[in-house]
Amino acid sequence: MDKNDSRYEAFLRILREELRPATGCTEPISIAFAAAKAKELLDGTPETICLSLSENVLKNTLGVVIPHTKNLKGVKAAVAAGIVAGRADKQLDVLADVDAKKEEEILAYLNEADIDIRPSDSVHVFDVDIALMNEEGKVRVRLLGRHTDIVLIEKDDETLYERPYRESVLSPEDPRHLLTVEGIVDFADSVDVDDIADLFRHQIENNRSIAEEGLTHSYGANVGSVLKTRYGDDVKNLAKAISAAASDARMGGSPLPVTIVSGSGNQGIAVSVPLVVFAEHLGVEQERLYRALVVSNLVTVHQKTGVGCLSAYCGVVFAGAAAGGGIAYLYGGGYEAVAHTIVNALAVVSGIVCDGAKPSCAAKIATAVEAGVLGHQMYLEGEEFLAGEGILAKGVEQTIANVSRLAREGMRLTDKEIVGIMMDAKR
Repeated sequence: MDKNDSRYEAFLRILREELRPATGCTEPISIAFAAAKAKELLDGTPETICLSLSENVLKNTLGVVIPHTKNLKGVKAAVAAGIVAGRADKQLDVLADVDAKKEEEILAYLNEADIDIRPSDSVHVFDVDIALMNEEGKVRVRLLGRHTDIVLIEKDDETLYERPYRESVLSPEDPRHLLTVEGIVDFADSVDVDDIADLFRHQIENNRSIAEEGLTHSYGANVGSVLKTRYGDDVKNLAKAISAAASDARMGGSPLPVTIVSGSGNQGIAVSVPLVVFAEHLGVEQERLYRALVVSNLVTVHQKTGVGCLSAYCGVVFAGAAAGGGIAYLYGGGYEAVAHTIVNALAVVSGIVCDGAKPSCAAKIATAVEAGVLGHQMYLEGEEFLAGEGILAKGVEQTIANVSRLAREGMRLTDKEIVGIMMDAKR
């Protein structure tokens, strides 16, 4: 693929849009972002906050620690942090610059503010609608579709900003509809490394740093440390353990940033950290690692495009399969190796549900990465799962379409049941 191919700039655009830093789990952080944006426009301190959240956003906020809140979990902590200390201009890094004084102010504000949280009846999977009020007035901000996509700003019932929203990302203007596994591998082979170096240097630095944080400090259930202690330093285990440790820290409220992909820090971890571990083991050049990261990141975006940003289907399944494809590429494999690895991995772990962001996400990352590694090992041995076995189809693209259909359509009722179970447990 040369630079004159329209897909070249399109694929670069996707990477630049998708790979960005986030401090904390992206759903609660999107709430903090919306709160911070509304606070910018409100005169004075908000006394009453009304928040309406779609079920998937609520699901991914209930069980995760919010950075800079002294280990508090949930929606109210995210709202308070955004109002007191958030910087909306930093988007998903909205809580990156909170100091100890601001942490105390967040806790004090939580004891004073009246925060009303309601599940939304919205038809949209991702929907955050927040209103801040005091005696001076009212400001409302609404996010739809993606974590920082503002579709409405109102102040004192006057519309300051509004734009139309379309649920599907498969519009002709969106470059994601151009993605195929074959095209992605072609792009990885030919892309000018200078065009991608900064993106992946930051992804490696951020995600490896938070992994080290997870290995050296106690977070959540310490899945990464358990894997490393119990199963040793074999490269396949290290790929799982170090990735899980990054999620341990992220779900446990670490203030270190993660470079996300497809709107998810856990997916950003799963597509990058295993490749870094294998690259160090193999001694490959940095350029080869960057090209392999093109594969793993874009394959994840490709798979998630047919699903949307949130569902009842665990997104790290896609990321683990994509990581397997990236590892296959690190070993010198081309399209055939990458495609077979992805199909093999999806055949193993396509039943994992998303029951919210929480400590066990680290174990799910480890499981998904293991499936990706197994998928590649099977390819090296000339073994594969075949079309017609379960949801697998002939070819990687149709298999991805089948799994996307399962995640998007087949698990709608599952999603509602998961949220119902979680809400019952909170009562």
